[in-house]
Amino acid sequence: MRLVVERETTDIAVTDITDAADVSRKLLYLHFTDREGLLAAAAADLVERELLPRVDESPDELRAQTLLLARHFAERRVFYRAVLTGSCAFAMAGTLNALFGSLNRTLVRELYPDLDEPTVADLAAFFTGGASLLLDTWLIDGADPLRPEDLADRLLRVAPVLTPTGADTPERDRLP
Repeated sequence: MRLVVERETTDIAVTDITDAADVSRKLLYLHFTDREGLLAAAAADLVERELLPRVDESPDELRAQTLLLARHFAERRVFYRAVLTGSCAFAMAGTLNALFGSLNRTLVRELYPDLDEPTVADLAAFFTGGASLLLDTWLIDGADPLRPEDLADRLLRVAPVLTPTGADTPERDRLP
């Protein structure tokens, strides 16, 4: 992650990565199929280590959780921008969608209790993909400095349109 941030690109030789980590190429390839897999795993680790615990500890209020998410990505913008626009962009998108998709499956089950599992999975993927696109365009194309409130407002403006009108407020007040 340090090399990506310093160079603002994912176009980093595997040798540079192994030298910085003080490991052999063989060890790197034992754990990761390629550089793109390594970078996507680094991003997943960052989300799991820094973002998800903060969301879990935050109040069950949708705006607060959405702002936490936006602040995390804004603080790590250089890294995320590089991995979302570099050679690992496809792997990165899949990794983030898998992380957030599981959260959205839980939300979809609560909002739409009568849906079968395949539809729950498809609707969660649909929600996740749309939210990811808003996040990606904000991170990549947003003006400096990024304002987390702008992303939160965009996501929260869309959320009520996608949820049933009779949904209970507590279930709706969680990060989708």
